[in-house]
Amino acid sequence: MLTEEYGRERCETIAEYIIRTKDTVRGAAAEFGVSKSTVHKDITERLGKISPSLSAAVKSVLEQNKAERHLRGGEATKQKYRRMKKN
Repeated sequence: MLTEEYGRERCETIAEYIIRTKDTVRGAAAEFGVSKSTVHKDITERLGKISPSLSAAVKSVLEQNKAERHLRGGEATKQKYRRMKKN
């Protein structure tokens, strides 16, 4: 069962990681071994109640990631087809 202290600690740890690395929700989920849904809920709902200033900083990183998402997706597709062409 999720204890309140563990939940608070996880939210803050994930938030600090995202701010430090500018990683995505998916990347943070992989790093901490939890689902994307858990990370998203932690940083969008729970974190605001725990630490509004930390929440605002994470929101800024996530908005930047969202704005750049189409660029990363295009780059991944380009690399995929380059690999296919080599084979």
